[in-house]
Amino acid sequence: MPENQRRAPARPKDIEEIDPQKDIRVRVVGTVISVDNDSVTIDDSTGSVEVFLEDEVMEDLEEQQRIRVLGRVLPTPDSFEIQGEIVQSFEDVDPETYDSVKKVVNTSE
Repeated sequence: MPENQRRAPARPKDIEEIDPQKDIRVRVVGTVISVDNDSVTIDDSTGSVEVFLEDEVMEDLEEQQRIRVLGRVLPTPDSFEIQGEIVQSFEDVDPETYDSVKKVVNTSE
């Protein structure tokens, strides 16, 4: 990537708010509800999305694990999927505290 060119920021979104026509990169927090060969499906209580990941990342993921994914939104004929770029464990993050902080931060953007 050229020095003067920056990557689009990964905006915090609930899954139901993601617009594949407008959103380029997003970050979502959810629970892994299924693990396949090259993807996981996560649910954040507003919806679910399939996230495609590199093999080495897939090895560490399990169902019912809470994670945050930063990735690129890829439109599909029926909806969208996410090409995961970064995956972080959110097992030790209190969901209520996270939601409170997210509301404050998002109102100031």
